[in-house]
Amino acid sequence: MTNVQHDTDDRSIAQLEEEGDIAADYIEELLDICDLDGDIDIDARNGRAYVSVNAGEGANLNLLSKPDTVSALQELTRLAVQTKTGAFSRLILDIGGSRDVRRNELASLVIRAVERIEAGATEAALPPMSSYERKLVHDLVSEHGFHSESRGEGAERHTVITRGA
Repeated sequence: MTNVQHDTDDRSIAQLEEEGDIAADYIEELLDICDLDGDIDIDARNGRAYVSVNAGEGANLNLLSKPDTVSALQELTRLAVQTKTGAFSRLILDIGGSRDVRRNELASLVIRAVERIEAGATEAALPPMSSYERKLVHDLVSEHGFHSESRGEGAERHTVITRGA
């Protein structure tokens, strides 16, 4: 069996697929309660289960795809998975392409921060964000040839960008 590894979290593909199945059942029940249509896709990559909800033309996932709502639903879904498996889940939930929208927003933040540094600032701090979003930012910063590190604790943890070391 192939294992997907990420830092201290070792999860097999089978475990990630189980997480995805539990999460999909949970989200499907939510969609039924809300009387919304959606197709659910499950993927396992980078040591995480990814659950995506997409809908065809005319379906209304707009309310559920707002960033704060997706974050809240992701936490509830993680709790549902943890209740069934007994293990902490790091699954990622995407509703109606919300993760791509957020990645584009983060890319814009990184570009503006890099421009400030190129204009003479020694560093540029971004607002606090989740560990998943900080990871995306670190990758984006690296693509621009700059350095980034996370600073702060808990809800105040944020990314600071500087010129390469």
